[in-house]
Amino acid sequence: MDLEPKEKPENYDYDGSKFREEVFSKSVRAGKRTYFFDVKATRKNEYYLTITESKKRSDNGGSSFYEKHKIFLYKEDFDKIAEGLNEIIDYIRENQPFIEDYEETDSVSEFTDVDFDDLSK
Repeated sequence: MDLEPKEKPENYDYDGSKFREEVFSKSVRAGKRTYFFDVKATRKNEYYLTITESKKRSDNGGSSFYEKHKIFLYKEDFDKIAEGLNEIIDYIRENQPFIEDYEETDSVSEFTDVDFDDLSK
């Protein structure tokens, strides 16, 4: 009996069926996040889009990991999604109050210089 792993053919799953092939990819760095836009093809060669948001996080032990969220968008929904997204972006641009020097941060508040001896008084 041959138990050695065999090299799988390119673009095929381990069971021999064709898997969803990545057709085109674009990544966008936006502050502490990275967005991945991936065009993939189904087994019937129909294209769809996945959008993945990836953000680096740290756990309590100081180890880093990436938190990811993924959305699948299908061709029949592109026009409705694009229309809704454009409407929301226009609304935000027209109605968001101007905030000078805004910077997204995961840090604790600006009051981080605490002397614990002062707490016992």
